[in-house]
Amino acid sequence: MPDLSAPYIQRGIVEVLLLAVIAGVLGTWVVLRRLPFFTHALGTATFPGLVVAGPWGVPAQLTALVCAVGFGGLLERLQRSRRIDPDAAIGLLLVGALAVGVVLASDVYHSDTSVERLLFGSLIALTPLDLWLTAAAAVAALVADRALRRSWLATGFDAPGARAVGVRTSLADRALLVAVAVAVVVALDAVGALLVTVVLTVPAATVRLFEPALRVQQLATFGLTAIQGLVAIVIADALNVGPGPTLAVLGALVYGAAALAAPRVAFA
Repeated sequence: MPDLSAPYIQRGIVEVLLLAVIAGVLGTWVVLRRLPFFTHALGTATFPGLVVAGPWGVPAQLTALVCAVGFGGLLERLQRSRRIDPDAAIGLLLVGALAVGVVLASDVYHSDTSVERLLFGSLIALTPLDLWLTAAAAVAALVADRALRRSWLATGFDAPGARAVGVRTSLADRALLVAVAVAVVVALDAVGALLVTVVLTVPAATVRLFEPALRVQQLATFGLTAIQGLVAIVIADALNVGPGPTLAVLGALVYGAAALAAPRVAFA
C-alpha cells in the first residue's frame, strides 16, 4: 500500500477524484456524441504547446489551451469545406501536431522537460495549482452540463429537428467542444497528451456497453474512473511505474472484461 501521508500521493488521489467528476459529466457526452477520436486528437494537438511553454516562459496550460482551441477551429473549417472526410481530417491534424511537437522538442528548443512526461503525464508529480485548475474545470463541467443538457441531447439525437424548434445547434456543439478542450488541458499533467482518452473516454465507453440511462451513465462513469485511478496509483507506487500507462492498461482490461460481459451490446 502507498504511504497515504505522502503529499504526492494525496495530490494524486485528489486529482483522480476531480478528474472522475469531469469524466462522469463530459466523458459520457464524448461517447454519446461519438467524439473519442476527436478527444484523443485534441490531447495530441496540445503537445507542441507543452513543448514551447517552458522556453517561452508562459504557463503550459495556456499554450495547451491555445493549441487545443486552434485545433478544434481548424478541424471545423476543414469539415465545413466537405473536401475531406472528418476522420481523415482529424488523423491528418493529429499526426501533424505530434510531428511538430517532436521536432520542436528535439531540434528547436532542446526541451529540458522530459518528452515522456509531456506525452504520458504523472499523477504523482502534480502541484497545488494543477489541483485548483482541475477543480475549476470540474465545476465548469457541472454547470455546463446543467445549462446545456437539453441542447446537447437534442443536437446529438436529432439535429435537424432541434434546429426546427429553435435550438442553436452550432452554438451547443461549440460549447461542448470547448468544454472537452478545457477538460483535456487540465488532464494533461496527470495522464499526458497521448493518454487523455484513458480518463475522458474509456470509462464512459465501458459503462456505455450496458446502455444505462444518461444520469446512471454519468454516475457510474464517475465511480469507475475514480476506482481505476486509485488502483492505478497503488499499483504505480508499488511497482515504481508510470501511473498514466498503468491507468491505460487497467482501463483496457476493464473494458475488455465489460465487453465480454455484454456481448450483445459490444458486438451487435
